[in-house]
This record gives sequence, structure tokens and C-alpha cells, in this order.
Amino acid sequence: MDLFNIITNQKEYWLVDQIKKENVGSNDYQKQFSSILNDWIEERIGYLSLLMDENQEEWLMSKGFEKISSIVEYIRSLDSLPDIDEEMDYHSLSEGSMSDQEFRLLYDRCRTGTLNKNKQQSMDKVMHAIETELGPNWRKHCYYFTKSDSLLGICIPHIEMGTNDEGRLFYFGVTPEFRGQGTGVNIHKIALHLLKNHFSAKNYVGSTDTSNQPMIKIFEQNGCQLRDRKGIYRIEKEN
Repeated sequence: MDLFNIITNQKEYWLVDQIKKENVGSNDYQKQFSSILNDWIEERIGYLSLLMDENQEEWLMSKGFEKISSIVEYIRSLDSLPDIDEEMDYHSLSEGSMSDQEFRLLYDRCRTGTLNKNKQQSMDKVMHAIETELGPNWRKHCYYFTKSDSLLGICIPHIEMGTNDEGRLFYFGVTPEFRGQGTGVNIHKIALHLLKNHFSAKNYVGSTDTSNQPMIKIFEQNGCQLRDRKGIYRIEKEN
């Protein structure tokens, strides 16, 4: 039984996310994760980032992990979605109207002043992760939003690894000058439509840092329900 999703970049990092299942005890999770951790140690990869129930925190600390933050996870069925803002335009990077470099710069603007406490990667690593995790058609996942020729923000919808219909956003962000105006709610709403209509998602799962109240409000305003809370833990390879 797989109790963790794992995304690996063989040279730089492993991203591990606990899959919570009924009737699975702490010992089972610890046993399986210990095997994952041992494999990571043998590979000597740069770092391992873990999302896991906070009731495992003491055990993780004893293994050398540092706690980065806590996140909340929200879920929403995509069966029935509210109408979107028809005045907001959106395009995928695959259409060719924006260059990869322009999208990269817009992404970097959107993450300026983030309230999330997780460590930011360089944009080189971010773009490499998008290409690696989303595959050769990654540009079809990268959307940017405009209104009256102003760049408002971006989203990167995809189907979660190991599932057929669980919609996720690799990233969602609003440019600093358009925050606090309802822009984020509208972009997120369109992102839900994209997940349903372009990627055949049945449900949406989103997460954010517990300190990111604006994002939590966006989840709630767009009908998402709180599902879970996890800690973010990180361990670096020994030199």
C-alpha cells in the first residue's frame, strides 16, 4: 500500500506527501517513510521536503528534520462551478503570445511578498521543476491572465500524480498591484473551470500556508471546504 506520493528530481530534491488513509496507524506510516528516507540518504540528493501529519512531529525531529511551517488543505467538487468574470482574458503559454522568459518574469512578480513560509527556490529551479513534473507539454498548463492590457496573475493547473481526476494548481499567484481587489478570487475561479474543462478533473485540492489568510479566503469564497492540516518538514543532505 502506497502511503506517500513522491516527486523526485534526482540531482536536487525529493518532494514527499503523506496520503492519509483510514485504518492506517502511525507505525505503518513511520515504517514506510523510514524506507523512503533511507533511499534518499543513499542517493545523497540535496534535500527532502515532506508534508506529513503534525502528530508525527516529534518522531520527525528525532530523524533530523526541521519544521518549516504548517499548511491547510482544501477540497471542492467541480461538478457545479460559479460563473466567471467575462472581462478577464486568459491564455496558455502554448499559444505563443508570451515568451517563456516573459512568463518566468511574471511568475517571479506574482510570488513577490508571499505569505507562505516555505523556502523559495530560484526561478531557474522553479522552471526546471515545471518542465520535469508536467512533461513535454508543460506550456499547455501555464496560464496568464489579463484585463485592459494589464497582467493580473498566473495559474498552472494539472492532474495530481497517481490520480486520474484530482485537480491541483502547481502555482497560483496575483501580481502585487492587483491584490486585495477580488482579482485572486476571479483568477482562482477560472482555474477551477480550466481544471474541469481542459484537464477533466472531478475534484480540486488546494493548499496554502496557515499564515496566508488571503489565500484561505479565496478558497472559502470559491466554495472549497477544509479537509486537512499538515506540517512542512525538510532535511538537507549531510556534506
